[in-house]
Amino acid sequence: MVTPDTIRIAPKVLLHDHLDGGLRPATVIELARETSYTELPSEDAAELGRWFRSGADRKSLELYLEGFRHTVGVMQTPDAIARVASECAQDLAADGVVYAEVRYAPELSTQGGLSLDAVMEAWLDGFERGAAAAKAAGHPIVIRAIVTAMRQFARSVEIAELSVKYRDRGVVGFDIAGPEDGFPPSRHLDAFQFIHRANFHITIHAGEAFGLPSIWEALQWCGAERLGHGVRIVDDIVVQPDGSIEMGRLAQFVRDNRVPLEMCPTSNVHTGAVESIEQHPIDLLRRLRFRVTVNTDNRLMSGVSLGDEFAVLVDAFGIGLDEMQWLSTNAMKSSFLAFDERLRLINGVIKPGYERLKADALARSPTLV
Repeated sequence: MVTPDTIRIAPKVLLHDHLDGGLRPATVIELARETSYTELPSEDAAELGRWFRSGADRKSLELYLEGFRHTVGVMQTPDAIARVASECAQDLAADGVVYAEVRYAPELSTQGGLSLDAVMEAWLDGFERGAAAAKAAGHPIVIRAIVTAMRQFARSVEIAELSVKYRDRGVVGFDIAGPEDGFPPSRHLDAFQFIHRANFHITIHAGEAFGLPSIWEALQWCGAERLGHGVRIVDDIVVQPDGSIEMGRLAQFVRDNRVPLEMCPTSNVHTGAVESIEQHPIDLLRRLRFRVTVNTDNRLMSGVSLGDEFAVLVDAFGIGLDEMQWLSTNAMKSSFLAFDERLRLINGVIKPGYERLKADALARSPTLV
């Protein structure tokens, strides 16, 4: 069995994490005071953290999203956005994350009069500061931004243009998020076509609260390179009583084309996308060798770190260091980072890191690997 300490220090890669879903509870309280935000349900950090977690775990994506009005509510100034971004980089690095793509919808921080450019500058400045602080603390991290448009609003083309504008400052892709049901990705074709013409990258929230049609549209209409969650692809897979597998054409396409699935196990349980960790299709999909990756989604709302997510998989499915390395390498291969930089992290950080951990585990006991 892989130990908690080993999980924490193992080099991990994160592709699906929301900036506004990962604030420290104490930071939410301090920013609320600084920005005169008065709607928090508690000003005690421990109690507020519990409130976010219990509020999120109500088996509904719409209910899960309710807590974001408070985190977004305190992210309306450049200083607040930069602080949140800096702490995000430091928290991920301390958890052993060596590469991360963190997403946010900048339009959500314009309620107090900030321009989209001001939001972007503060966000990216915060990442730079946080990465520098993490490196100084002995936990180097490469962190990049994915700019998200909200699928229920009508600014996706403008947000797509914004993502490309800042591609040389650390933005690596474009995304749409928000409620899936009633807001299919094909509503935003103009934005996706702009991204394609700019030779840029697309990931789309699909197959979480809605089923196979959402995944099909994301891939075949919008040209998604990755699927945010994608958990409902399992609806196109039948496990027969004798253990044999039958895959529909969409599932076969996703596997054959190595479409990365940005899976977030704990969040999927909280939103009701799956009933329990033990029933999460990530186990079946990894055994079928889909391009599975492990992610946090919202660290504050779900009360998790990436290390926690791996610990859950170790407990539920008995994965070991070899599988952790495979999942982490999957994520790095699937990132929107430039190819040579991906190779540098795989060959210079991820592979050597796991080789050391496996050697240490073998020295203690072969059963730990």
